[in-house]
Amino acid sequence: MNKKIPKISDSEYKIMKLIWKQNPIKSQDIVEQIDVRNGWSEKTIKTMINRLLKKEAIDFKKDGKAYLYYPLIKENDYKKMENDSFLKRVYNGSLNAMFAHFIKDMKLSSQEIDELKNLLDEENK
Repeated sequence: MNKKIPKISDSEYKIMKLIWKQNPIKSQDIVEQIDVRNGWSEKTIKTMINRLLKKEAIDFKKDGKAYLYYPLIKENDYKKMENDSFLKRVYNGSLNAMFAHFIKDMKLSSQEIDELKNLLDEENK
């Protein structure tokens, strides 16, 4: 996918997760599900939806009077972009530095360490 992935705020990301999970999704369903989780007003949620439309992260099609929203960017593509941005910004692009920090500071369990070892072994095959 060559589409430029827009920067999405934390609040917008909550809506994007819902759209990735349930698409196409009616605006009223977004409002109902987000309101329950965050206590946001309908106006706030619709503002976030409009921001995502302007950023071309989502689009819609009309179904009678309802608007059905669907993503224009893939969730995995967005996560990869965010991971790359975080790695560059916080660890100067060094994956080793990031892992060293997490391993030292996060107090991983034996099970988590084994899972990481297995992931690394799989990547080396």
